[in-house]
Amino acid sequence: MKRIVLFVLTNLAVMLVLGITASLLGVNRYLTANGLNLGMLLAFAALMGFGGAIISLLISKPMAKWTTGAVIINGSADPTHRWIVQTVQRFSEKAGIGMPEVALYEGEPNAFATGAFKNSALVAVSTGLLQNMTKDEVEAVIGHEVAHVANGDMVTLALVQGVMNTFVVFLSRVIGYFVDRVILKNDRDGVGIGYYVTTIVLDIVLGVLAAIVVSWVSRQREFRADADAARLMGRKQPMINALARLGGLEPGALPQTMQNMGISSKPSGLMALFSSHPPIEDRIRALQQAQ
Repeated sequence: MKRIVLFVLTNLAVMLVLGITASLLGVNRYLTANGLNLGMLLAFAALMGFGGAIISLLISKPMAKWTTGAVIINGSADPTHRWIVQTVQRFSEKAGIGMPEVALYEGEPNAFATGAFKNSALVAVSTGLLQNMTKDEVEAVIGHEVAHVANGDMVTLALVQGVMNTFVVFLSRVIGYFVDRVILKNDRDGVGIGYYVTTIVLDIVLGVLAAIVVSWVSRQREFRADADAARLMGRKQPMINALARLGGLEPGALPQTMQNMGISSKPSGLMALFSSHPPIEDRIRALQQAQ
């Protein structure tokens, strides 16, 4: 069963570290003798929220290499490697972005793109993808990943995540203060343990709920990447074929931090809310109906 997409989990971990560190260092200037300073709290929440998202974005590429064991193949003399790199280069030139790093990793059929900047991204494909797809289908998948980079989808998700983080930090601290002062009736100077426990728990719970919104945005970006891949190839049938083939294969289990930039996933039940990808059938239907 698929869990919450990797970028969201990486961001959640970063946010927890930042929140605990801020508390330990006493950087809670929004807590005053007269209660919460909501203006300062909102500024703090925005700083924490966007800071966590930006840090997650900046470490996305090295994290991807580390978690998948991806090997960079730019400059490789292997004919298959050279074909993959040349395909990425051709599509990148068409899309108007700088040449990404290209990598190959061991695994079932899948691919992903990541990186903080359009002109220094990473595009990786799995060995399973090469073994189970035709040349045109692999090129379509590569086009899909290059489209993610060209469309700035990594940055878009980071911005959406930053907004959601801001609300999470703000609400968790307002509720934590209420629990500490009203429910637990803490009348001492400063907040008590109830505030800290409540904020940590709510950072996690609200962060998971925020992931639903981020995942929904990710699903919408997949439709656009499919359509742009068809445009990069000059025809949509290879992308349709690639999706159909993926629909009949077990998609590679990307590390949780990379699932939102992969090509395929198979969510079911409640986990569909957290899926970074729409159902394969919906993606094929959208491509078939596209002009």
